[in-house]
Amino acid sequence: MDTNASSVRLEPWSEEDFDLLRAMNAPDLMEHLGGPESDEALSERHRRYVDLSADRTGAGRMFRIVSLPEQIPAGSTGFWKQTWDGEPVYETGWTVLPAFQGRGVATAATRAVAALARAERTYRFLHAFPSRDNGPSNAVCRKAGFELRGERDLEYPPGRPMRCNDWRLDLEELG
Repeated sequence: MDTNASSVRLEPWSEEDFDLLRAMNAPDLMEHLGGPESDEALSERHRRYVDLSADRTGAGRMFRIVSLPEQIPAGSTGFWKQTWDGEPVYETGWTVLPAFQGRGVATAATRAVAALARAERTYRFLHAFPSRDNGPSNAVCRKAGFELRGERDLEYPPGRPMRCNDWRLDLEELG
């Protein structure tokens, strides 16, 4: 049993979550994602998160992660439509604030978001693409039951090459 295991609740991303997004825009949290975003880019991201959270068309959802029992926002996670190798899939990602890292929050949130993506019954696979150098995020994928499919080159943010690991979870096999 993981003694660091944490309980989380996922709540739909809302207008009130901009300060959380700003806190997650810290240099150490954005190290593997091209660095902190500008205020304008952050505002655009917040709008996308709010819009995605309100969408019920199967395009995906965004959430604030609330750590329990503290009832404190700990980060964000979500899933969204993506085309990967010519196939429609869901992609997922997460950010957890430093005070909650190393406690199983990201793994618990990733398992919870996978269950929600499965419940959509839209796509068979959920992918995650952490930088190959991001040890903690790759560990989350492994602990959450994703299968490592190998290294791939992506552009993220647009125009910036990134070497990532392609992790895949079969939503039809999720229990």
